Amino acid sequence: MSTTPLPAKASLSQLRARAKELRKAVVKGRPDAIERVRAQHPAYDGAGFTLRDAQLTIAREYGLASWPELMEKVATELVEGRELHRYFGVELNNETWDLLEEIDETSPLEDQERLLYGAYAACLHWLEAGNEANHARGEHLIARAALRIGRAEAGLLHARRCLELVRAYPAQMGDWDEPFAREALARALAATGDTAGARRELERVEELAVAISDERDRVVLREELAKEPWFGLTS
Repeated sequence: MSTTPLPAKASLSQLRARAKELRKAVVKGRPDAIERVRAQHPAYDGAGFTLRDAQLTIAREYGLASWPELMEKVATELVEGRELHRYFGVELNNETWDLLEEIDETSPLEDQERLLYGAYAACLHWLEAGNEANHARGEHLIARAALRIGRAEAGLLHARRCLELVRAYPAQMGDWDEPFAREALARALAATGDTAGARRELERVEELAVAISDERDRVVLREELAKEPWFGLTS
């Protein structure tokens, strides 16, 4: 199995993009991409190919056993101390949002755990390197991850904590933090059977969305609102 030296000043965002591109190529059946996977992936059998599989392939192409090892190698070459916490906060946050597109409660348990623990780890790093806004956004991600894999009570707990932080530290928040907090809470309430409460929160999201100043932030909110699971609330 041949390996490639890691580029100087490698960027995990670039490596993550490469993994996404590899996954798309394999799904489309490109022979060169499939050959790369077969050369590196220890268990690839031609069946479903996930982002996690693509990340493992990329890591092994650089001579590392796993994607977390690749993350650690790139990070430790770039930053130290508090900045290392910030680095991992960003990278784990981005990776977990990517995995939210692929993993749900029907996925293998190890994939569900990877999703949820990635969200917790991102939040922990932000507790070391960020402020209350970063903490609130970490709680939001944990709530979404928990709800995605059917852990409704955990999702509700973290959604409530997210909104609590947003309301307690308004000066540190963006104008989009509260609608996102209430979006997560609406999902969690719906998941735990409080349909009336969920609808009230969703109505409040719509009211707050109008006041978001940046059109790009409004678009992101709309895109998230269009995604499942809503537990029957929007059907």
